Amino acid sequence: MALLQIAEPDLSGNPHQHNIAIGIDLGTTNSLVATVRSGEATVLVNHDGCKLIPSIVNYGKETQIGSQAATLRSTDPSNTIVSVKRFMGRSFADLDTTIRYPYKFVNSSGLIQIDTAQGVKNPVEVSADILRYLRNMAVEALGEEPTGVVITVPAYFDDAQRQATRQAGELAGLNVLRLLNEPTAAAIAYGLDSKNEGTFLVYDLGGGTLDVSILSLTKGVFEVLAVGGDTHLGGDDFDHRLSCYIMEKAGLSQLNDEDSAILLINAKKIKEQLSQSEKASFSVVLSTKRLVNFVITRTEYENLVRHLVQKTLLPVKKALRDAKLDKDQIDEVIMVGGSTRMLLVRQMVGELFGREPLTSINPDEVVAIGASIQADVLVGNKKDDWLLLDVTPLSLGVETMGGLVEKIIPRNSTLPIARAQDFTTYKDGQTAMTVHVVQGERELVKDCRSLAKFTLRGIPQMVAGQARIRITYQIDADGLLSVSAKEMMTGVTSSIEVKPSFGLSDEQIGAMLQESISNANHDMQVRLYQEAVVDAQALIDSVEKALYLDADLLTEEELSQINNAIMKLKITLAKAPDDYAQLTNKIKQQTDDLNQISSNFANRRMDKAIHHALSGRDINEVADKI
Repeated sequence: MALLQIAEPDLSGNPHQHNIAIGIDLGTTNSLVATVRSGEATVLVNHDGCKLIPSIVNYGKETQIGSQAATLRSTDPSNTIVSVKRFMGRSFADLDTTIRYPYKFVNSSGLIQIDTAQGVKNPVEVSADILRYLRNMAVEALGEEPTGVVITVPAYFDDAQRQATRQAGELAGLNVLRLLNEPTAAAIAYGLDSKNEGTFLVYDLGGGTLDVSILSLTKGVFEVLAVGGDTHLGGDDFDHRLSCYIMEKAGLSQLNDEDSAILLINAKKIKEQLSQSEKASFSVVLSTKRLVNFVITRTEYENLVRHLVQKTLLPVKKALRDAKLDKDQIDEVIMVGGSTRMLLVRQMVGELFGREPLTSINPDEVVAIGASIQADVLVGNKKDDWLLLDVTPLSLGVETMGGLVEKIIPRNSTLPIARAQDFTTYKDGQTAMTVHVVQGERELVKDCRSLAKFTLRGIPQMVAGQARIRITYQIDADGLLSVSAKEMMTGVTSSIEVKPSFGLSDEQIGAMLQESISNANHDMQVRLYQEAVVDAQALIDSVEKALYLDADLLTEEELSQINNAIMKLKITLAKAPDDYAQLTNKIKQQTDDLNQISSNFANRRMDKAIHHALSGRDINEVADKI
């Protein structure tokens, strides 16, 4: 018998009622909103008939969003925020110093904020204004408030970036049903979910980000096998490269913000023209009254940006390696994002895989369409016979004694996921434990990124190693992490929803993965050394405590042997490691020696404890209990 379906709370509605749901592609350059009507996904238009809404907000005398704000980009650059997606979930230290921004940034406790004529704005507020505009578009087009929304994010967005996106949606007054990875949305839009099985690669090159995902569909399960990308590589970089080339050719230098914006806007127009024709040109007058005429051929432009296209293929190859697949095992390559209109991009991706990529759906609209289809499913309008399984890009672990990382959720684990592991106390009578949540691939905490800390209190006083504390890591379908710790005897718990104030850049993620590979042997040697140190110190503490209580059970010679073994081990532990492997073996050997020398002492203490427990007891009484 098939299981009956029950809708999500507050989303069931009346029988046969169609719940309005929307999908939003919150892009770096442009944003779109789509919905499903009469079974067909449709991209909505604003009152001017435009589908593509520039992701630009101007905070001048009044707030302008979209096309109106875009017209102020050259005349009021310091108050016109563009490509705000690049700042989402970022810290002030993450700002690219090689880029000349027209804004006045404010460092507020390490967070990025922008000083405008309307006051200080942060990236979440700017994104919320864009999302609010899109929500109003949907209300105007559909005649009512949407029940819920699915917002797309790059697959490589980390926890901080996803949290920032969700917060922006909530600030805009939207009921965010889910954050959906952009490549997965594209695959849904192409109807790949209707196929029985296959392996697909999604190449998403937008205005500010590159996103690569490999997805597998088997028996209705849509699983993300690997993700990759670069959140600082996109169409904006192509525009910037062409703008610099124009300055070179025209002999220009040290342009003001207004003239820089003019050149960038025209560089973007040239790029778009060259997707349709062999030659493009423009003529502008700068604020200095200097006339700039420029003509460029498609071949000339392609030679200029070929290295950038080549750079986009590196994450593609890495994603294939992570998925343990050869390029011949990819059934379809899907092109997403406005920058994939560039013929050179399509050509070089096609050459890599030896086949023509899928480009039949408008690359600007495909992600929003997929998001709307997923939103339609989540509000109960359509039964889905497929399951979406995304992955986490970096491992998540907890700090253990010796500054070591115990990985609880490995990278590329399928989401949603919950994993638990039991830990114990280090010292006798320990009543509290600090849980330090870290992210990364290295073996030591100092080489990974700290996400959060919280303390579990109320652990019963017991001998070291007897308490059992279960630490659970849970990542939901949006990729958001929560951690809890529970003492299993008393049931006392503590938890935290991890909300870091800023995230990792793609370079940091890539560097962390690369470092984990290049330092794997060294890291493992350091880990083995640290584990040996922890074990040795625990044994020393245990033996010294036993000597304090029961040294009278030993002869002077035996006591001297144990003390000598302890001192020898302490001297070794105090040495700075030149050769980790050699010192680890020495510590382990001396730990074994101390164990062996003190074994008879341990037996005598056990006999003493048993004798004390049975003293004055009747043998028949004891036998009856046995």
